[in-house]
Amino acid sequence: MAVLQRIRNFFVPPAIEPEIIIPAPADTVYEIKILNDKHIDEVWKLNQRCFRVGENYTRGTFNYLISLPTTLSYRIITLDNVMVGFIFVTLMEDGTAHLTTIGVAPEHRQRGLAQQMLLHIEDALRRREISMICLEVRVGNLSAQNLYRKMDYAVMQRLKKYYNNGEDGYLMVKSLI
Repeated sequence: MAVLQRIRNFFVPPAIEPEIIIPAPADTVYEIKILNDKHIDEVWKLNQRCFRVGENYTRGTFNYLISLPTTLSYRIITLDNVMVGFIFVTLMEDGTAHLTTIGVAPEHRQRGLAQQMLLHIEDALRRREISMICLEVRVGNLSAQNLYRKMDYAVMQRLKKYYNNGEDGYLMVKSLI
């Protein structure tokens, strides 16, 4: 019987209880710091909470990104040093940058943290004389699209079946000069 249950779980994974989100205290103070290889486990665990299965990165992907000399990565932390957000950007040879991923813990959303991280990374890119940043966003991710539009990113192209589940994406860009 146990073997049959294991086979059944392989094809139909057991239901996962949804996480109960309790908003963090309104007076929480945050700061942005460098994210490096010492933070791999923490960023990977936070990534699992920020994105659905199939949308999140593996620990190996984070190891790879951090190992690249062309990657800029930051974390946003609370005063007690708990990571609540992250951002990764890859510098391209043509003088542009690619926003690889950005995430904020569910209990810390709606506080402008993603916008703070984007502003921080854009300033870092300007100091490196990077002229443009691009990103891909799911067509169904309206909250992210609204943030990017608010920050002067523009849709350049619809990417048909861009994501693993077949969902379309948008290529968005912003000039940094």
